Amino acid sequence: MRNAECEMRNDAQPPARREAARIVQWAPARACLFATACLIAAAAGYPAAALGGKAKFNAVLNIGDPAPEWSDLPGVDGKRHALADYRDAKALVVVFICNHCPVAKSYEERLIAFSKKYDQRVQVVAISVSRNPADGLEKMKARAAEKEFPFPYLCDESQKSGRTYGATATPHFFLLDGERKIAYMGAFDDSTFDPDKAEKHYLVDAVEAVLAGKEPKVKESLQRGCAIEYAETEK
Repeated sequence: MRNAECEMRNDAQPPARREAARIVQWAPARACLFATACLIAAAAGYPAAALGGKAKFNAVLNIGDPAPEWSDLPGVDGKRHALADYRDAKALVVVFICNHCPVAKSYEERLIAFSKKYDQRVQVVAISVSRNPADGLEKMKARAAEKEFPFPYLCDESQKSGRTYGATATPHFFLLDGERKIAYMGAFDDSTFDPDKAEKHYLVDAVEAVLAGKEPKVKESLQRGCAIEYAETEK
């Protein structure tokens, strides 16, 4: 399968989506064999309720916005979780992932290492809003146990958390500062399948800035991954 087959071709789309279409050409052909939507820039999959656009790559949130609350989400630990549970963390990373996406899988080891590196300072919370059969809670428990995730892995069947954050891909990262405002959102780094080739470490740099009481130099980047498929909402 040629990489071009993974590209978006609708020139009538908004500028952010057209830019995503150009950037998406990086996607390795092998990933297309596993992802039903290929590997696309998430700008192609905005929730239907978010059409106005605020930030460059997010149609719902902007940098500096208060982080949307979420609560009562079941985790792989058998407990219910809420954003407020992590009020004591100096910073918090909410990342939308899932089991089946090859891009999300490629970031698991990096996310595990990140969580351990910033333990006691930055809380990582992973949320799946996927309705793919491979991403059910029981299979999430198996995946978390297999990979020994050191962070909460939550299931949101309502998909509300993903919609309110404007999440469009797995993985899609959101850094919340001490006041729980959006300090950074987008990709983890600029090398999807090979961490050794990463030249831009967006999330790490943003976290270091926030922990130092500064604003990140790069506050937003294009999230790359498998498109989140949202259920149609009642009108």
